[in-house]
Amino acid sequence: MTRLSVNINKIATLRNSRGGKMPSVKEATINCQKFGAQGITIHPRPDERHITRRDVYEIKPLITTEFNIEGYPSKDFLKMVIEVQADQVTLVPDTNDQLTSDHGWDTWKNLSFLKEVISQLQENGIRTSIFVDPSITDIEGAAEINTNRIELYTESYASFYAIDHSKAIESFVEAAKFAGNLGIDVNAGHDLSLENLNYMFHKIPNLKEVSIGHALIADALYFGLETTIQKYLRCLK
Repeated sequence: MTRLSVNINKIATLRNSRGGKMPSVKEATINCQKFGAQGITIHPRPDERHITRRDVYEIKPLITTEFNIEGYPSKDFLKMVIEVQADQVTLVPDTNDQLTSDHGWDTWKNLSFLKEVISQLQENGIRTSIFVDPSITDIEGAAEINTNRIELYTESYASFYAIDHSKAIESFVEAAKFAGNLGIDVNAGHDLSLENLNYMFHKIPNLKEVSIGHALIADALYFGLETTIQKYLRCLK
């Protein structure tokens, strides 16, 4: 079974653009789970341009599935995710002002740092995942730092999917198989959509979870949130 975790950052972006409380990230959290999502993902950034620190704490009591928090492992971020006891923390190598995640970790260059961070999270009972490109070298490094999972950064797959499905997925299949042989579970995310999700689901082994936000929330403007989540769930069958 591959779980669908809905990233609700875009709900917060829309709310923040006008101020106030509409649309409500708390209501979105409740409804995404009610409509079938098997997890909620957020990516709080230091400038709070979408999900805020307050949101993180207000969402936690509403989680009935799984709470996945993405972010760069600063001291403040680690303190927050440990306090709210996230189910999974996905570590990304983003800078403070980065628009969106656009590359994975160089695991060997950051080996000692990531190993210390992951050890701290695991000691607090939190499953860890690190954002990586479909690189055998970086996955070897991921094994060295003892992460529970990797999240494959799928932008390149999404970009080339319409040009050549099989070519676009090749490196991801190889990476997932390699990770599985090392005992590392695999998540995937970034630019996944109704167009390309089902093909990836059928091709990638050991796929535990996909995290989808931008495309899913955009689709919900046309189909409604409940129908959209059901459409994405059908892609994972």
